[in-house]
Amino acid sequence: MASVPFDQLDGHIWMNGEFVKWADAKIHVLTHGLHYASAVFEGERAYGGEIFKLTEHTERLHESARLLGFTIPYSVAEIDDACRDLLRMQGFSDAYVRPIAWRGSEMMGVSAQNNRINCAIAIWQWPSYFDPEQRLKGIRLDMAEYRRPDPRTAPSKSKAAGLYMICTLSKHAAESKGYADALMLDWRGQVAEATGANVFFVKDGKIHTPKPDCFLDGITRRTVIDLARARGIEVIERAIMPEELEGFEQAFLTGTAAEVTPVAEIGQYRFVVGDIARTLMEDYMAEVQPKRAVAAE
Repeated sequence: MASVPFDQLDGHIWMNGEFVKWADAKIHVLTHGLHYASAVFEGERAYGGEIFKLTEHTERLHESARLLGFTIPYSVAEIDDACRDLLRMQGFSDAYVRPIAWRGSEMMGVSAQNNRINCAIAIWQWPSYFDPEQRLKGIRLDMAEYRRPDPRTAPSKSKAAGLYMICTLSKHAAESKGYADALMLDWRGQVAEATGANVFFVKDGKIHTPKPDCFLDGITRRTVIDLARARGIEVIERAIMPEELEGFEQAFLTGTAAEVTPVAEIGQYRFVVGDIARTLMEDYMAEVQPKRAVAAE
């Protein structure tokens, strides 16, 4: 699949209330969302034919749109139903789900108050975000040049397309040097996140993770925190300075695409793929599997 451009995949895409052939899901080049990043999206995964925490993702999509000043013309329930219907139509059991909403092409300029709000959903098969062999050994991260912005300068609680520009730049720069990803600091110089995943560290049996006060509080992040606490592992959310990385023993990333991915290296710092990271990898994969009702005997 990697060799096939995304506009040439097979199947259907749900677009503005209708299922259209994949190749026909098009927008005009003068779409506001393309020029001014007035778009919000979600990343979800289906496991065993069910989309994990679908409603939570759809609610966040609506909230992201609200933060960008527009209202999606489809309810949470309607988008949930469309996602489930499209998953069945695509014929996938395990897949990646991408809902997106954006301002259309009725007006072109910074102001586009009357543009139509469009919504689409695409589903395709996408394996692990990182190379499976490297995941087991722990991936390598560079230190990013760009920083997550002050929340007074951008709607940092939204999953907005424009906020990912510096993520793309940072990931490209890291990959060009042989790394899998990059660790981003925030505008204060504190550890924030990777380019598309939250970050966790382990020291003396406790987990430490940055407070999501200027970046997305990931749904996978919250799930993994709950799983860790269910095992009696203390999770400390706090400000973390980059020089503290020297004292941590383990590190891992979490995200819908990344799932739980151990980290072996961040710049000059080294980590082991330890028991806590491995356990949470296993716990997360068990958690995302559909919960089938057990018939009474």
